[in-house]
Amino acid sequence: MDAAKNMIEGRHYKLPRGVKRVEILEAGYDYLEDLTEGKMDTFSIPVIRDHAVQQALNALHLFNLGDAYIVKDDKVQIVDENTGRTMPDRTWSDGLHQMVELKEGLEISPTNETLSRMTYQRFFRRYNRIGGMTGTAQDAAWELWTVYKLAVVKIPTNKPDIRRKAPDRVFRTANAKWRAITKRVTKLHAAGKPVLIGTRSILASQEASKWLTEAGLAHMTLSADQDANEAEIVGRAGQPGQITVATNMAGRGTDIKLGKGVADNGGLTVILTERHDSRRVDRQLEGRCGRQGEPGRIEAYLSLEDDLMQGPDAARARRLAYIVSFILGTRAIGRFIRDRQRKTESAHSQMRRDLMNQDRNLGDLMAFSGQLE
Repeated sequence: MDAAKNMIEGRHYKLPRGVKRVEILEAGYDYLEDLTEGKMDTFSIPVIRDHAVQQALNALHLFNLGDAYIVKDDKVQIVDENTGRTMPDRTWSDGLHQMVELKEGLEISPTNETLSRMTYQRFFRRYNRIGGMTGTAQDAAWELWTVYKLAVVKIPTNKPDIRRKAPDRVFRTANAKWRAITKRVTKLHAAGKPVLIGTRSILASQEASKWLTEAGLAHMTLSADQDANEAEIVGRAGQPGQITVATNMAGRGTDIKLGKGVADNGGLTVILTERHDSRRVDRQLEGRCGRQGEPGRIEAYLSLEDDLMQGPDAARARRLAYIVSFILGTRAIGRFIRDRQRKTESAHSQMRRDLMNQDRNLGDLMAFSGQLE
């Protein structure tokens, strides 16, 4: 871990776009070779040393507290990026989990030995019949067909959807965005309207909570480290004037019951504080309001400093959007964020297809041994 901390980005390693893995450069390998020269311990063995440092770099630069994981009961608990929930019984493999524990100063847990592995795609295709129902299947229709040969059929809602959606508001900086959100929530709260503020991560929830607290606005927070109170928080989210801050776990798949008089006052207002990597996750959050034909409103507040616009591969788009914002106004840069989301979705979809193809090829290669599963 100390060796990884002393390595310099751009000189010893780089962060490739679209891949959640640090790449050690030639100068980095030379640095590690010089570091262990003359030593006769396990760390001086190149294969062991390079792998350990690789995982240490991944833990330091790609897996962040409050985003990829939380620390609870002195243990690292992985946070599912799609549901926002913790997975206490799961660990990262190949020593990565232990490096994260070392990074956080926790007791190192024993490594797990992988006896067999299987992708989700291979597992679900073992069933004779597969089906399901979700409000966001249309966004994944092509992938559902290519992977599982499942066609998507759109079923009309039981009652008309009367939700209203406001145009996206886009800001150059995160501070300007949070300032506008706080101002808007203050106005909605004064009017007795319930508000659900959706965030991308625990860190973003903490940031939202900080701004609301400074504005003197009482609120409840729902995230992976507070999931024990989820039912209570979701149950109160539709009460008049209630303010709720939540990650994308936000009572997924449940109806937020509106309090007395709330429906006549416009229903629940859902505020998205940034776009997720997947449009489906955005739509799941939007679906917290306007349930069963009830009224509701969706608003999105975005900035060029959001997580979706970070990373080396997004730097050019971010700079271009910043210039365009001065010429055409901030609303014009919303398309850059949408485009970035589409590219990220496409990259993730390609990664899943590559994994499926790799799994299929490996299955054919190892079929004679029976050792793959």
